Amino acid sequence: MPYTPIDANRNRLKASAAPSHFTVRPQKDLCLRIYTLDLTDDGSPDYSKRYVRLAPPEKDAFILRFKLVAGMLSSNNGVLYTNYPITSEPFDRKKFHPVRFSSDFSKDAICDVTVTTSGAYEYYVEYDSFDHPDSDSVKKRSERSGYFVVEPRLWVQPHARVVGAGNAEKTSEKTSEKALLPLDGLVIESAVGKWLGKISKWDAHLESMKEAGYNMIHFVPLQVRGGSNSPYSIHDQTAFSDDLFDESQIKLSREEKSELVKKQLLRIQDQYDMMCLSDVVWNHTSFDSIWLQDHPESGYNLDNSPHLVAAFDLDTALLDLVNDFPKYSLPTVLQSSKDLDAVMDVIKNNVFPDLKLWEYKVIDVTAEKKKLVEALSGTKKPDSVYNAFENTKIANLSLRERAVLLADHGIGCSQSGQRYGTTVELAVAVAFIKNLAGVALDAEVSESEAQNLAEEYSKVLDEYNLPLYKEYDEDVRVALENTRNRIEYTRLADHGPKWGEVTKSKPLVDAYFTRLPVNEKTKGHSKGSMALANNGWIWNADPMQDFAGPQSSAYLRREVICWGDCVKLRYGSGPEDSPYLWQHMKEYTEHTAKLFQGIRIDNCHSTPIHVAEYLLDAARRIQPDLYVVAELFTGSEDTDITFVSKLGINSLIREAMQAWDAAELSRLVHRHGGKPIGSMDQALTTEQTTYTRDGKTEEPAVLVPILHGSTPHALFMDCTHDNETPNEKRQAKDTLPNAALVAFSGSAIGSVKGYDEVYPRLLDIVNETRLYEQPKKDANVGITKVKPILQKLHTEMVLDGYIECHVHHEGDYIIVHRQHPELHTGYLLIAHTAFAGRDSKRGNVAPVKLRGTDVDLLFSATLNVDSQDDRSDETTLRGLSSKIESLSAPNIRGLTDNKGRYTEIVVPNVFPSGSVMVLKTWIQDNPAESYDLISSCSDNIFSNLSLLDMNIVLDRCEGEERDATGEGVYNIPGHGTLPYAGLEGFVSVLKPIIRENNLGHPFCAHLRDGTWAMDYIVDRLNRYLGEYPNLKPLREWFSTRFSVVKGLPDFLVPKYFALIIRTAYLKARSHALSLMSPLVRDGDRFTQSLALCSVQMYGVVPSSGLHPTEVTPSMAAGLPHFTHSYMRTWGRDVFISLRGLFLTTGNYDAAKRHILSFASSLKHGLIPNLLDAVRHPRYNSRDSVWWFMQAIQDYYYMAPDGPSILNEKVLRRFPKDDTFVKPEDGFTYSSTVVEIMHEVFERHAGGLHFREHNAGSQLDSQMTDEGFNIDIEVDWETGVIVGGNRLNCGTWQDKMGESSKAGNKGLPATPRDGAPIEITGLSKSALRWILELQERGEFKWTGVKDRDGKERTYKEWNDLLQKNFERVYYVPVDKSEDSDYEVLSEIINRRGIYKDVFRSKEPYTDYQFRSNFPVAMVVAPELFTPSKAMGALDLGRKHLLGPLGMRTLDPSDNEYHPDYHNSDDSTNKAVAKGWNYHQGPEWVWQTGYFLRAYLSFYLQTEKKEESLREGVLTIQRILLAHKNEIQSNPWAGLPELTNRNGNPCWDACPTQAWSAATLLDVVNYTTDLVKES
Repeated sequence: MPYTPIDANRNRLKASAAPSHFTVRPQKDLCLRIYTLDLTDDGSPDYSKRYVRLAPPEKDAFILRFKLVAGMLSSNNGVLYTNYPITSEPFDRKKFHPVRFSSDFSKDAICDVTVTTSGAYEYYVEYDSFDHPDSDSVKKRSERSGYFVVEPRLWVQPHARVVGAGNAEKTSEKTSEKALLPLDGLVIESAVGKWLGKISKWDAHLESMKEAGYNMIHFVPLQVRGGSNSPYSIHDQTAFSDDLFDESQIKLSREEKSELVKKQLLRIQDQYDMMCLSDVVWNHTSFDSIWLQDHPESGYNLDNSPHLVAAFDLDTALLDLVNDFPKYSLPTVLQSSKDLDAVMDVIKNNVFPDLKLWEYKVIDVTAEKKKLVEALSGTKKPDSVYNAFENTKIANLSLRERAVLLADHGIGCSQSGQRYGTTVELAVAVAFIKNLAGVALDAEVSESEAQNLAEEYSKVLDEYNLPLYKEYDEDVRVALENTRNRIEYTRLADHGPKWGEVTKSKPLVDAYFTRLPVNEKTKGHSKGSMALANNGWIWNADPMQDFAGPQSSAYLRREVICWGDCVKLRYGSGPEDSPYLWQHMKEYTEHTAKLFQGIRIDNCHSTPIHVAEYLLDAARRIQPDLYVVAELFTGSEDTDITFVSKLGINSLIREAMQAWDAAELSRLVHRHGGKPIGSMDQALTTEQTTYTRDGKTEEPAVLVPILHGSTPHALFMDCTHDNETPNEKRQAKDTLPNAALVAFSGSAIGSVKGYDEVYPRLLDIVNETRLYEQPKKDANVGITKVKPILQKLHTEMVLDGYIECHVHHEGDYIIVHRQHPELHTGYLLIAHTAFAGRDSKRGNVAPVKLRGTDVDLLFSATLNVDSQDDRSDETTLRGLSSKIESLSAPNIRGLTDNKGRYTEIVVPNVFPSGSVMVLKTWIQDNPAESYDLISSCSDNIFSNLSLLDMNIVLDRCEGEERDATGEGVYNIPGHGTLPYAGLEGFVSVLKPIIRENNLGHPFCAHLRDGTWAMDYIVDRLNRYLGEYPNLKPLREWFSTRFSVVKGLPDFLVPKYFALIIRTAYLKARSHALSLMSPLVRDGDRFTQSLALCSVQMYGVVPSSGLHPTEVTPSMAAGLPHFTHSYMRTWGRDVFISLRGLFLTTGNYDAAKRHILSFASSLKHGLIPNLLDAVRHPRYNSRDSVWWFMQAIQDYYYMAPDGPSILNEKVLRRFPKDDTFVKPEDGFTYSSTVVEIMHEVFERHAGGLHFREHNAGSQLDSQMTDEGFNIDIEVDWETGVIVGGNRLNCGTWQDKMGESSKAGNKGLPATPRDGAPIEITGLSKSALRWILELQERGEFKWTGVKDRDGKERTYKEWNDLLQKNFERVYYVPVDKSEDSDYEVLSEIINRRGIYKDVFRSKEPYTDYQFRSNFPVAMVVAPELFTPSKAMGALDLGRKHLLGPLGMRTLDPSDNEYHPDYHNSDDSTNKAVAKGWNYHQGPEWVWQTGYFLRAYLSFYLQTEKKEESLREGVLTIQRILLAHKNEIQSNPWAGLPELTNRNGNPCWDACPTQAWSAATLLDVVNYTTDLVKES
C-alpha cells in the first residue's frame, strides 16, 4: 500500500446529513502544519524514513521539524545542513545551509525549516565528536543523508460532480475557484503528436479529453523526429516537428513555431482546464541529429570509449555477413530454426574465429618474452630499477600467485582499443624474473640464461592470460546466445516484427553502432570518433551501472536490445567532460519547462542520476511547481527510492496491463488503492498546538509526526503507449473493468489515447503514420460514455479526501470500496474482469454485505464488442466496433442479523465479464458529527480530579484492581491481559496498532466482534463512583461516546474506540502533569513519562496503606509484584523513591504522608522495611532508617513548607519499650519528627540488639533461627555503623536462599554484614544536616551517649567519619600506598575502587566491586577526594554500567552470575531459586545515583569551559536506553532490573518505583545545573 503524503487539509469535510455529503467540497483548513521527523543517533534519518514526500502548502508554508533526542551523538552541537534554500536565493543542489538545533543541551533538540517551495531536497547533520580529546575541532557527519520531496502545487478547475442514479448528471454550475490538486487526483492521457495531426485541428480531441475527465495531457515528444520517424528518436531537441503546423506556417522560424505551440498549450490550460506534460529524452538522440556531426564526443565513440572497439568489430562483421550469405549458401529469408542454425554455425565457426577478439584482452606472450630477453641481455635495458620485490621470495609462490603478483605490480588493465594493448612494465618484468631465478637485481645475465628465464616468464604470462581466455569464451557464448535469440524474435517469432529478407538495408542484426557520414562537417574528425554506440535496454540491468561504460561488456556480449535509430549520449562525470552536450540538453530541458507543467523522464533507469539532477534543477528554476513523472523500471524498491529521492520524481509509471490475471490485478489495485477503511494511524497521531514564527504572535498549528518513510508515488495507468491492448492480452471487453479499477485506485491515474475507443492493438510508435479519428460528440464509442464518470469521480474523491479503500478479489470479480475517513460516505465498484480464456457469463460471486451502510446505484454497464474487425483505414485510426450498454440494477436489500443492520447487494443474473457497476454508500448516522463529538473532551471533565483519581483513570494493575473492586484488568482474546485497568493499559496495546495501522491485530478483531471493552471501561468507573464521585463526568463522557460508536458499522469500531481512548488519554495525561511541578510541566517527554510513574505507584488500595485502621493512599514498590496487602509498601523502596517520585514532581502531601507514617512506626531505632499498613511491620533492614533520614532532609530542602516537617507530631505505633502491641493498643504517645531523628541516632549510638518479633518460620520460612537476630553497633574508632551477620541480609541486597536441593536455603547471598558503604554515606549525610540544623537553632541536642554512657557529640561523630572514611574504604591504585589504608593487599581484586563493605565477617566481600558506592558519593560527597572518586566512577562506568541498570557485581568476580531466574530449580547453589539476585543482574535504580555522582565529580575534576555541556551530554547519552525503554515498555515505566547487558528479566517488575525515581532525580539535577549556568 503506498504511503499517502500527510496532508492535514485533506481529511475534513463540512458536516451535513447524508447523502448530501456527496455534494460538498473539502473545508479549507489553513492551519499551519508542523511535520516532525525524529533522527537517529548520528543525525541520519531511520533507513525507512530516508525518503519522505510531503504535500505542498496550499498557502504560505509548512514547517519541517527535525528532532534529536538529548544524548544522541548528533546532539553535541548538532547543526542540520540542507540544500533547501533557507533564504530567498535560488536553489543550488550543492549549497547546504546550516540550521542550528535548539541550544539547551539538557533537553531534546529541535530545528525547524520553513518550507514554501516545491522540489527535492537533501539534509544531513554535523556534530562535535563525543570522544575525541579535541572534540570542539573534530566534526562528524551523519552516515547517510535524508531526502524530503515537496510535491508541486497543481491547480485544477473542479469538474461538475457525478450525481444521480443510473447515469451521470451535472450539478447546475461549477465553482470558479481553482482547487489545489493532490497528485492522487491527476488523470492523464498520453497522446502521440504525429497522430493528432496539425495543432489547428486538435479542438475536437481536446474537447473529448476534457469531457472524459482528463486534467493533464501527456504529449509524447513533439520535437523534430529523426529518420526512423519515432518521436523518441529526436533529430532536433529545440525545434518542433513540421507536421504540427499548417502549410503556411512551415516556413516560420523555429522561434515562431515555438510560440505557436506555446499559445496552443496555454489555450489548453485556459480553455480546456487541462495541464500539459511532455517527455524529455536525455539518454539518446536520433542517429541523424546534425549536431552529432559537429560533436561526436557527445556519444560513446571509439576514441573516448576504446573498450567498445571489439564490440564495434563484431557489429561490423555481423552487419557485413549478408555479403557472404552466397559464400556460405545461407538463405536470405529465414523460415525455420534449421535456417537459423545454419546462420549461427557460420557466426560461431567463421565470424568469431576470423575476428580474433581475444587479442583485445590478453598479453602478447611472444612479444613480452622478446622484450625481456633484450632487457636481460643488455640490448634494451629498462629506464629504471624496480626494487619492490626485495622482501618477497617469488620462487616459493604458486604459478597463480606469481601471476597475481606480477599483475599487481606491473600490468595495467588496458582498454586501449588496441590488440594486445596490455603490456608489462619492463623494469618490473626484469625485477620479477631475477627474483624468481634467485639472481641479484644488479647481476649480469648471459644470453642463454636470458632465454631460460624468458621461458619461465612465459609460463607466468600464460597463467595471467588463462582467466582472460576463459572470460573471452564466456563472452562468445553469451554473444552467440543473444544474437540467436534476437534473430529468432525479429525473423521467426509469431509475436515478432517479421523483418523478412536479410539485405544490406535490413541486415541480419540490429546495428549496435551509428557510423557518421564523411562530409564537410565530419572530415576533420578521426575515424574512431565517428562510430557511436546506439542506445537500447538490457533485461534486469543494474540501473546504477552504465552499460556502455568500461566496466561493462554488454555491447560485446550483444546483451543490449538496441534501438538502431538513436545514439546513446555520453555525459561523463560533469559538464567539463562534454560541454556542448550538457549545454544543449540544458537548453532543451529549459525550453520544455517553459511550455509544460510537467515532464516525463523517458528511460529514467538508464539516465545517470547526476545528469538528471543537473537538468531537473535547470527545469525547476524555470517551473518550480514542475510535475515530474518517470518511466523507471529498476526491479528494486530501494533503487526506485534512490532515484525518486535524489531527483524529486513525483510519480512512477505503473501499468495495469502488466497483470496476468484477476488476482494480480487486484493486488495492483490494492497496492495503489489507499489506506484501509477504518485506518487510525494519521487520524490518531496528529496533535493541535501553537507556533510562534520569528517571535511574533502565536498561530494555531497541528503537529504531524512522520511515522513512516514514503514509497514512490504511482501514476497507475490502465494502458500506456508501450502496452499491448486488452484485446491483445486479455479480451477487448476487459477495457471497461480494467479502466474502472484503475479509476478507483488512490493514486494518480492515466491512459493512452485510443484505449477508450478500444483500439485493437498496440500502435507502432515508429512506423505508424495514420491519424486518430476525430471524436464525435455524444457518440457511444468504446467506453467513452462511462470513462468520464469514472475519471471525474476519481478526481472528485481525491479532492474530497476519500483516502481509504478496501479491495476484495473473488474469482473473476474485483470489488473496490473507496470511503471518506470521517464522513464514511463512499463509492463501491463491482468489476467483472475479462481475462483471456475466462467464462464470459455472470459467474459465481457472493452477495456483497455492507454493515450499517445504505447504498444507491450510480450506474451498471457492460462493454459490448460487436466485432473483432479492425475498422482503421489508410488514413484514420479507429477502435473496434463496441459500445456501452446499461445493465439491470443489482438486488439491494436491507437485512439484519445478530450483528445488526446491513445492506446486501446481489449482482444481477445478467452481468457478463466486461461489466461494472458503481454504487454510492453512506452511513445513516452522521459520522462527521460523531467524529467531532468523540474527538473533543472538555477540560471540565478532569478539572476536579486529583492525582489519586488519576491513578484510577490511568493505571491500576491486576492486584490493585481486584483489591479495590473485586474485578481484574481487561483481557483481550488472542492477545492477553492488559498491564493496567485504566487508560494506560488500553494505550499500551493501541499505541503500536496506531503506529503501524495494524487493523488485523486481535484487539481490532475483538472490538469488531462486540462491545465488551467499551462496557468494561464504563462499568469499571461505575464501580469507583461511591468512593470517587469526581469520576462521574468522565464516566458520562465515556458512556456518551461509546453509545455513538456502538451504532457504527463494526469495521469502524476499532478506529473510533481508539480515538476515544486517545482523546481521553491525552487529556488525562495533560491534567495529571498540570498537577505537578514546573520541572515536570515544562519537561520533555522522558521527564513527563518518568513523572507519571508517580501516578502509577501512588494510589488507594484497601488492603494496604499507611495506617492500620484507616484507608490511605500508599506507594507501591513495583508493579505487578508489589501491589497490595503487606507486600505493597516497603520502607527502603519508599524513601529511595520519595525524592524523585514525590518531591521533584511536587506531590509534597504524599511525601509528608509517608514520612509521618513511617516516623510513627519507629521501633528499636529502625523503621520497618515491610510496613503492612503498620499492622505487623517487620524490622529486619539496617539501611531503611537511613534512607528515611535522607528523605526528611530532602523534604526539608525541597518542599515549600520543608522546615515545618521537623515539628510535625506523630502518634507512635509502639510503646517506648519496643514491645509489639496490636494497633488498637498502640498510638499512646506522640513525638515530633525532629525528636524521632534524634532517637534514631541515640538508639544507634547505644547499640541495637534485638530479635525480630514473632521470629520463626511463620514470619520467614526461608530464614534460619540466627538470622532473626538484629545487631547494630557504632565503631567509635571510625564512626561507621556496623551490624548484621552472615545469616541475615539487612540492606537492599536482601536475597535469602530458598533451595534445599542446591544447599542455599537460609543463606543470604549478599549478607553485607559490617558497614555497607551506602549506610555510611547516608549516616554521614544525616550528621552533616544535624550540624546545619544546630547552627540554625532547629535541633536542640548536641550529641548522644554510646553504650558505655559516654557522651558523643554530633560534631565529633561527623568528624570521625570524615577523617576515617577514605582510610577504611578506599583501595589505592598504587600498591605502595596500601599502608596508608586499611586494606588486605593479598585479597584485592580490583584497585582504585571503594570497598562495598567495611569489616564484614568474610573479608573478601569487602573488596567486591559493587554499585553501591555512588549512593555515598551523592548524599555525602564531602567524604570523597574528587580525583579518587572520579577514578572509581570511571571504573564503574567501564565495568558496572549496563544499558539500563548497574551490574551489582564486577564481571571479573568469581561470584558474578548476571542472569536471574527465580524459577531455577537446579543444584547450582550460585543461581538456584534466584540466589544470584544481586550477584550481577543490573538494577536500574542504582543508575540514577551513579549518574548523579558521575556528573558531580566530573564537574569537580574537569575545570574546562565546556565541562558542564560535555558532562550533561554524557549523562543524556547513557539515558538514551532509558528513554527508549519507557516509551516502548507496555507498563510505561522502567524495570526493576535486567539480566546481563540489558536483556529482559521476566521475573522482575516491569515498572519499579525507585527505577523511575532516581532517574527523575538525575533529570532534576541536570536541569538545575543548566539553569544555574
